[in-house]
Amino acid sequence: MAGARLIDCIGNTPLIRLNRVSEQSGCEILGKAEFMNPGGSVKDRAALGMVLAARESGALSDGGVIVEGTAGNTGIGLAMVGSALGHRTVIVMPDNQSAEKIDTLRAHGADVRLIPAVPYKNPEHFVHTSRRLAESLNESEPNGAFWANQFENLSNREFHERTTGREIWEQTGGDVDGFVCAVGTGGTLAGVGRALKAAKPDVMIGLADPGGSALHSYFASGTLEIDGSSISEGIGNSRITANLDGAPVDESWRIPDDEAVPLVYDLIRDEGLVLGGSSGINVVGAMRMAATLGPGHTIVTMLCDSGLRYRARLFNADYLASKNLALPDWWDG
Repeated sequence: MAGARLIDCIGNTPLIRLNRVSEQSGCEILGKAEFMNPGGSVKDRAALGMVLAARESGALSDGGVIVEGTAGNTGIGLAMVGSALGHRTVIVMPDNQSAEKIDTLRAHGADVRLIPAVPYKNPEHFVHTSRRLAESLNESEPNGAFWANQFENLSNREFHERTTGREIWEQTGGDVDGFVCAVGTGGTLAGVGRALKAAKPDVMIGLADPGGSALHSYFASGTLEIDGSSISEGIGNSRITANLDGAPVDESWRIPDDEAVPLVYDLIRDEGLVLGGSSGINVVGAMRMAATLGPGHTIVTMLCDSGLRYRARLFNADYLASKNLALPDWWDG
């Protein structure tokens, strides 16, 4: 029997029942195990969707270079998918991201260009820099270059609508009352939300937003106002991207680090799941949704990536203390 291609192993991740939070809330809280994708995160889906769409449209030629500005996981997915399909990948990344993600990108063969972290309105922001680099490489590379543009590229959202949303619907047998997750590009929340709303219009779609992001403010009051900060990486935004525009969001919650980070440690101790900070924010968001809906409902969220990609932060007592956070008492690091 022939084996599967690497790209065929992206998606179809299982739903894991989160026992303790399910019992505490009286709801079935299920986590989509996106850390089980071959590149280790939910961003493998966006990477595959954008690359396949670009190859089909001709925006990415055989042997062409993939260029993207990313905080890490999308770059890892693009480097992996690119290598599997014969493309070199160049990643422009803010220099404040975890060393583990930078090392993983390089291990996947990506050409990583680290630049200072600046606000999006600054022309030197990593997204704008990656666009200019793609334009330059498109002129100099023999097979051209493709700018993935994950925030505005609707192939991101559409791939989640076709795959992630469909999988959740089928895995729950249609018995799903709510879906909630944090937003970076908006592709996951918007794509899954669109798919589930099409199948069940009264399903609740919720946003779990970290400190330092303006999206909770937008969905709660219609204004983009940033509040607080977070140690989480790759989620939150200060603008409405093309992928997020029109997303069917019913409820929004601000999730502070002092709730999300302890929950990450609880998931290790109670469930055996070593996950990143975004998963902690997502699971707290699922608990907020459970409190809103009441007992007896089924809620799905995303378990985005491994906590091992954030060892220098999540498991560093000095760093956590600088953010008024702490390792759990049982931790023997």
